[in-house]
Amino acid sequence: MKIQCVWEHNGNDSILYANNFVGAYTRGATKDIALQKMIREVVSYLEWKGEAVPDSLETVIVQEKASELMISDADSDVLFEEEKSPLSESEYEKLKALALKSAQDFLDLYETIPDRNKSCLPARKTFYGQVPRTASEMYEHTKNVNDYYFGEIGVETDHEGTIVECRQRGFARLESQPDFLKNIVYPGSYDEDWTLRKVIRRFIWHDRIHAKAMYRMAARTFDGGIPNLFHFV
Repeated sequence: MKIQCVWEHNGNDSILYANNFVGAYTRGATKDIALQKMIREVVSYLEWKGEAVPDSLETVIVQEKASELMISDADSDVLFEEEKSPLSESEYEKLKALALKSAQDFLDLYETIPDRNKSCLPARKTFYGQVPRTASEMYEHTKNVNDYYFGEIGVETDHEGTIVECRQRGFARLESQPDFLKNIVYPGSYDEDWTLRKVIRRFIWHDRIHAKAMYRMAARTFDGGIPNLFHFV
């Protein structure tokens, strides 16, 4: 099976997205480094979904986007060509279910951490401010993009309650809009284009970034014992 990779880069700094595994990604100081990680990422992703891993996997670049953003800190604005097509109702339901599973697993991971305000990580600053260090900070940061992502496609919502509750509300408000399955391309903030497909991919991608950071931080801080709900390697 081919992993269809979208390559977004700023100079050598690279993010690769697996176009046919929604939300799976790798990063690296070069494209080759990111590519070397991709098969392992897709295996982890399929195990998280509870699906069989193909006997063979290979990577192929299907789209490239040069960016001026801080790719090394996972800033991104790419819209995949495949993210512009309309959705069927059945495909939408599958993607929504995956985004909600991701949110639920993120919440479950967070709730297993003994002290959510304790961290072994040093302070670090990026383009958006201080990097979240504690489980509590990682959780709030991840939950709080809910209204931002939905807002980019014209859905007014919030980030109150748990990450699962606010994401469910966002989908419910989306579904009250006529023709939402047409997957219109919206010109959003910072000259970035968005579609419903992109919003769902960004939710799962963003969850994976911070779930991985939370899991690794907690495993180090508390000497193991943290369940690997996302099957990270």
